[in-house]
Amino acid sequence: MQRIPNSINPEIGLAYGFFGVLGFSLTLPATRAAVVDLDPVFVGLGRALVAAILAAALLRITKQKRPDRRQLKSLLIVAFGVILGFPLLSAWAMQQLPASHGAVVTGILPLATAIAGTIRAGDRPSRGFWIASITGSFTVIAFAVISGAGQPQVADLALIGASVAAAIGYAEGGRLTQVMGGWQVISWALVLAAPIVALPVIVAVLEHGLVASPSAWLGFGYVSVISQFFAFFAWYQGLAIGGVARVSQIQLLQPFLTILASALFLGEAIAPFTIGTATLVAATVALGKKAAIKRR
Repeated sequence: MQRIPNSINPEIGLAYGFFGVLGFSLTLPATRAAVVDLDPVFVGLGRALVAAILAAALLRITKQKRPDRRQLKSLLIVAFGVILGFPLLSAWAMQQLPASHGAVVTGILPLATAIAGTIRAGDRPSRGFWIASITGSFTVIAFAVISGAGQPQVADLALIGASVAAAIGYAEGGRLTQVMGGWQVISWALVLAAPIVALPVIVAVLEHGLVASPSAWLGFGYVSVISQFFAFFAWYQGLAIGGVARVSQIQLLQPFLTILASALFLGEAIAPFTIGTATLVAATVALGKKAAIKRR
C-alpha cells in the first residue's frame, strides 16, 4: 500500500471524479425503480451485500494485505457514510418522493463534501472556492424547486441526512485512498459492513419477499454493481489525487448527467431552462477548479 505521489497532475483527479459521478448519476432513478416493488431496506442495504461478494472475491484474488487498526477505524466511517447511511436513507426517501426530487441531494452534497474535506482530509479552500461552491449548490437546488421537483416534505430530512452521511464517507474514503487505493477502500468497507447489513436484509426478505418486476431488479442490479461498487473505484481515486474539496464540485453536474441519460435512453426532452442552468453550474465548477486550495 503506497501513498499516491504528490507529483500526479490534479487534473487527472478531476477526470477520475467525473467518471465516478457518471456512474452515480443514475443511482436515484435506479433506486426509485427498485423500491416500486422491493422493500427500501432490502434495496438500501441489500445492494451492499451484493457488492460485498464482488469485493471479497476481488480482495482474495489480488491477495490484498489486511487493513491495520487505524485504517479499520477509517473504513468503518466510510461504511457508515456510503454503505449504511446514504443508501438506506435515500432508498426510503425515493419511496416517498419522485426521483427528480433527489436533485436536492446532489445540490447539497458537493458543498457538504467540501466541508467534510476541510475537516477530515485537511483541505483548505480559498474564499473564491467557497463562493463558487455555494453558488453552484444553490443554483442546483433552485433548479430542483423551479423545475417542479416539489415542495419541501418530511422525506427531505432523509435526503439531507443521506447527503451528510455520504459527504463524511466521501471525505474519509478520499483521505484513506492516498495510502490504500480507491478500489481497496470501498472493497474493505463493504466486507466490514456485510455482517452488519445481513440481518436487516434477511428480515426484510422474510417480511416482504422478493417478487418484483424486471425493471425493479434492473434498478437494484445497477445500484448494487455500479453505484455501490465500481463507481467508487474512480471516485475515491479522484478525491485522493485532486483533493476532496476540489473534486467534490464535479457532483454539481450529476443531476444534469441524469437528465441527459434520461434523454438518451428514455427519449425525454431537455428544456432550454435546463440547458441554461447546466451551463451556469458548469461555470461554477470551472471557477472552483481554478480557485486556490491548500492541501495538507
